[in-house]
Amino acid sequence: MNPIEFLLEPLSYDFMTRALTVTVVASIVCALLSCWLVLIGWSLMGDAVSHAVLPGVVLAYVVGAPFALGALIFGVLAVALIGTLRDTSRIKEDAAIGVVFTTLFALGIVLISVTPSQTDLSHILFGNLLGVSTPDLLQVVMLGTVAFAILLLKRRDLTLYAFDPTHAHAIGLSPRVLGALLLGLLALTSVIALQAVGVVLVVALLIIPGATAYLLTDRFPRMLLIAPILSATCAVVGIYTSYYLDAASGGMVVLTQGLLFGIVYLVSPRHGIIATRVSTFRRRQLVTQRADS
Repeated sequence: MNPIEFLLEPLSYDFMTRALTVTVVASIVCALLSCWLVLIGWSLMGDAVSHAVLPGVVLAYVVGAPFALGALIFGVLAVALIGTLRDTSRIKEDAAIGVVFTTLFALGIVLISVTPSQTDLSHILFGNLLGVSTPDLLQVVMLGTVAFAILLLKRRDLTLYAFDPTHAHAIGLSPRVLGALLLGLLALTSVIALQAVGVVLVVALLIIPGATAYLLTDRFPRMLLIAPILSATCAVVGIYTSYYLDAASGGMVVLTQGLLFGIVYLVSPRHGIIATRVSTFRRRQLVTQRADS
């Protein structure tokens, strides 16, 4: 098979085209948001919200509402519950996150087990990329466009909030509002990624791209470029690999991102473990030479 046939064969199927489009859109939006999550240290919050939307999706199915609506409601609810527990009790934020997300996730699993359905709702947990319909595709593209636009328009304010919320407050910005905006975008982005890889793997799309970019550059504007490019590339590679290996599409996309992170972790020019060890070895040699001289 020549390279052109290799690239075009999967695209001859409509379900593969839809799967590829949904995955690339979700990967780009998640990667952009992941830069702020990694910088602020909200990776666990991303995990919490992405899992807490599960009962909302199931209830939306029961009443015949769009999955995105139910997921968004429960994503916002999870954030509100975490904030309430943190502010009104002795429980710290990490414990509040653990309590809320595990409880809501368990509720979602229970609802799946007791909901009579002719549809296999397990795809909510693990994704069903190859079963994405045209309405699902349009929904992901619309939500992705909204989230992407808001992140770009508010990127300066969100970046200032991430680096120095005190300074943001001093110049007239509200850190509380910016934090709420970021959490709302997290809930919206979880809904988008849900269509691609399912609840279980959403957190990977929300963390790995930002973490990978963080190892490649010290400048945040570059992170905002590197993370989406790497994430979209991994999406394409993962989809094509899953097609030719007949493997799970969502899992392969996340696995590709994880493998790329592992490579960057090892060989990143400035922050990779190999470069760090070499730099440390050279400094020790220099110290030794100066001591001997």
